[in-house]
Amino acid sequence: MKVVIMAGGKGTRIAEVNSQVPKPMIPIDGKPILEYQIDTLRRQGYTDIILVIGHMGEVISDYFKDGSEKGVNLQYVVEEQPLGTAGALFLLKDQIKEDFLLLNGDIIFDVDISRFLEHHHNQKTVATILTHPNSHPYDSGIIFADSNGKVTNWLHKEDKRLWYQNRVNAGLHMLSPRIFDMFSELKKTDLDRDVLKPLIAQGELSIYDSPEYIKDMGTPDRYYSVIQDIREGKVEAKNLSNKQKAIFLDRDGTLNQYVGFLRNIDDFSLIDGAAEAVKLINESGYLAIVVTNQPVIARGEVSLEELQEIHNKMETLLGQEGAYVDDIFYCPHHPHKGYEGERPEYKIECECRKPKPGMLLAAAEKYNIELSESWMIGDGDSDVEAGLNAGCKVAKVGKDCESKISCFADLRQAITVILKGSARDESTGK
Repeated sequence: MKVVIMAGGKGTRIAEVNSQVPKPMIPIDGKPILEYQIDTLRRQGYTDIILVIGHMGEVISDYFKDGSEKGVNLQYVVEEQPLGTAGALFLLKDQIKEDFLLLNGDIIFDVDISRFLEHHHNQKTVATILTHPNSHPYDSGIIFADSNGKVTNWLHKEDKRLWYQNRVNAGLHMLSPRIFDMFSELKKTDLDRDVLKPLIAQGELSIYDSPEYIKDMGTPDRYYSVIQDIREGKVEAKNLSNKQKAIFLDRDGTLNQYVGFLRNIDDFSLIDGAAEAVKLINESGYLAIVVTNQPVIARGEVSLEELQEIHNKMETLLGQEGAYVDDIFYCPHHPHKGYEGERPEYKIECECRKPKPGMLLAAAEKYNIELSESWMIGDGDSDVEAGLNAGCKVAKVGKDCESKISCFADLRQAITVILKGSARDESTGK
């Protein structure tokens, strides 16, 4: 598979870091951003790479030459004039005849590309974009998708939004050669607005959600943050080919105020310190995954759409404080029958309702999680039992807590102690 890297941007926002080289050549510990990208691709066997260069492009071509010294085969496409984030694809119409990976030249990433490619093949759409949560969704474009992964809407950062899922375009795209049908002439073209977004109406744009490491170098703050993450080994560790660690979180009474059966979105509010706790998880390298029983679905009191909107509010409120969850698993079932308005299809004995471990096991399968190195935190006995049944370490928050289990006043205290390595592991007694 060919890989196309758009390496022609000027990088005006990050110019104060280094204005002497094009943005993809800004060094991190003496190594250009673009070299990190090429090394990541080469390690996974993707060595046929096309670099689209423009502003100060000779700095790139003089450094990498034909790529042989880096173990790859490089080809250069030169923008004689600025063509935006996609215009240069017109120049590749006659040489790319199969699916290819397109990525921005200003990101540090380490993702399992084979997983991404397989998902794209299964979706059978013209384009599949890799999406993920980030710590600043309020100033990012937001992607909406249905349960089949087809994109239904795309809000740009200037568009008004209320409650939304923290899902942003990460800058990696799997594209079918059918994408070239959208390029009839050589002109300045915006990839998001002119190419990808029009595919939504045709049902030809899909997402691939991943918690793997992808960060852009758009601002000095993000640049210095990435440097720290590379030095701490966080970038490569988040590749899903490696075993992951997760902190599983109950929702009601752990993240948000407990109000009984939460039916109305207006009754949802985060517990003080919860966003700070989730942010600590994000910074630690653990995945933050919500697992919640939602019998209100089976009881007919909340629709799936209403539940999604409640979760959108949760993600929005967390995002406003720089925190995010990597995924949300919910159980809609409830076994007790005979109530007015109930939904019979959900009134079943299932494997996902806590204290059964089904949601945790599903997350482990999806994200290659080592459950014995993970934690389950909640305010109820069913949370603790679910964690133990899955083989996790467990902790309980709130007032109702037995002394033999790691007990904490709230989530912030629990996460602070766990990340210091001083919480008691009930599964081992240590």
